[in-house]
Amino acid sequence: MFHVLIIGFGRSGHGLHLPVLRRLREGRHAGLFTGAPIVVHDPYAPAPAPEPDLRSLADLATAPAVAPPDETVVHLCTPPEVRVRVLRELAARGYRRFLVEKPVATDEASAEQILDLRRRLGLHLVVVAPWLASTLTAGLRRLVTDGTLGTLSRIDILQTKPRLGRTLRGDGHPTALDVEVPHSTGVALRLAGPARLVDAGWTDMRAGDQVVPRMGTGRLTLAHATGARTHIFTDLTSPIRERRITLTFTGGQAVGFYPSSETDHYAHLRTSGLAHPGARQMFVDDSLTEFMLRAYTAFRDETDHELDLLLNMDVVRLISAAKTRITAAEQATRPPTLAGTSHG
Repeated sequence: MFHVLIIGFGRSGHGLHLPVLRRLREGRHAGLFTGAPIVVHDPYAPAPAPEPDLRSLADLATAPAVAPPDETVVHLCTPPEVRVRVLRELAARGYRRFLVEKPVATDEASAEQILDLRRRLGLHLVVVAPWLASTLTAGLRRLVTDGTLGTLSRIDILQTKPRLGRTLRGDGHPTALDVEVPHSTGVALRLAGPARLVDAGWTDMRAGDQVVPRMGTGRLTLAHATGARTHIFTDLTSPIRERRITLTFTGGQAVGFYPSSETDHYAHLRTSGLAHPGARQMFVDDSLTEFMLRAYTAFRDETDHELDLLLNMDVVRLISAAKTRITAAEQATRPPTLAGTSHG
C-alpha cells in the first residue's frame, strides 16, 4: 500500500490528480493505498484550505517523516521547466516512484538529465499520458492493426480550448506545443510508429492589448517510418473545447472525439469505409483514472514502464526539434540590427 505525495498543487495536481486519487482510494482499488492523508506541497502557491484527507507541507524537507520514501508514490505536477531540479531534490531524499506530469521535459537536454537520474538512482518513472490508456486510442489501434479499413495513411489531430486566463496568469508552459501537443504526439507515435519532424509553427496569444509569445496556436507535421503522415493543430484561444482525431485509411476513415474535459468521460467514434458500413459508438473513457490505476498497479508489481517512457522521450525529441526549427526560421526572417554606423 502506498502513501501519496503531490508536488505542485495547481491545475494538474489539485484539479486532475486529486479527484482521481480520491475515487481510487474510496473504491474497489482502495487496497493500493494507505489510509493516511494525501500529502501536498506547492512551492509556488499558498497552502490549500484544510481538508480531512489532505496534509499540507510548508517545507519539502519534512516530507519523509509523513510520506516514507520507500512507501510513497510522488505525483510531480510542478511547472515543466523546474522538473529536473525538483526530481533531483526528491530523489536525494530517497523517493524512487514518480508519476511525472507531461511534458516530462521541455527540451532534449532536460530529458537526458531525467534519464540519467533514472539510470543512476534506479528511479521508477511514469509519464502521465492518459491518452495512451484511453479506450478510444485502444479502439483506433485495433483498426490500424486488423486492417479493417485498409492501411493507415494519415492522422489529423485537432485540439482546441479556451485557455487565455491560465496563459495570462502564467503556468510555466513556454509554448503552445507544450500544453496538449505532447498528448497528441504520443498517440500518433503509438498508432503509426516512429516519426521524424517535417514542419512546425506557432502563433502568439493575443487578448486585447496583452500578448503572450508562442502561446496562441501550434502545429506539427510528422512523417512516420510506415509511410503515414500526422498533422497536429492546437488552438489555446478558441471558444470551443474539442479533441478530435481522424484516421484516414486506404479503404475508409475513423473519426474519434476524446472527452473534452473532466466533467464528462464519454468518447465518440465514427467509422466508414467502402467495405465497412458506417457505425457510431459512444462509450465511457475515463482515461486518467485508468492510467493512474495502471501506474499504481505497476508500482506495486514492480513492472517496468520503460517502453512508454521511451515513447514519451521521443515526444520530447520531436517537440524540441520543432521549437528549434521555428526559432531558427524566426531568427532568419528578423530584420538585421545595425551594430553601429560610421560617418566619413
